[in-house]
Amino acid sequence: MTTPQHIPYATATPWAYQQPQRDVDHLNMLSIFHFVVAGFALMGTCFVPVHYLFLKAAFSALPTTQTATGQTFSPASFLSIFIYFYVGIGALFLAVTVLNLLSGLWLRRQRHRAFSFVVAAIDCLQVPFGTVLGVFTIIVLARESVAALYATQRHHRAGVPSLEAP
Repeated sequence: MTTPQHIPYATATPWAYQQPQRDVDHLNMLSIFHFVVAGFALMGTCFVPVHYLFLKAAFSALPTTQTATGQTFSPASFLSIFIYFYVGIGALFLAVTVLNLLSGLWLRRQRHRAFSFVVAAIDCLQVPFGTVLGVFTIIVLARESVAALYATQRHHRAGVPSLEAP
């Protein structure tokens, strides 16, 4: 077994030899979990219009009433105020879906590390699954060995010659 060029022989341990493969495995697992969270967000995106239609049907069945000041109150017109809420929540779910899909793809390819950091921070707001995914993504991406892996991939894409012996 030969030692990697970036690990001095005196400090190399059997665990250090396996670290690049572990990093790749962790990034691949994280990408799969980003796809799963994107799927949950997509389900939420699909649920929003269904919820709105259900609530609209329920509110349409309610009769119009008189308020104490003599004005008429229609529950169906009251629901029209919430359309902006539903559009906003649907857009938020759709944005989280797209962000997690991109982050999952780029984690697998070891690209755009800063983007995945930002998505992980956003995922931390989605309790409970997004929080766990966000924390683990931040922990993995913060490793020096992962940063070196991303830098190596960036150099390979740019055509920069490697420092390792052929």
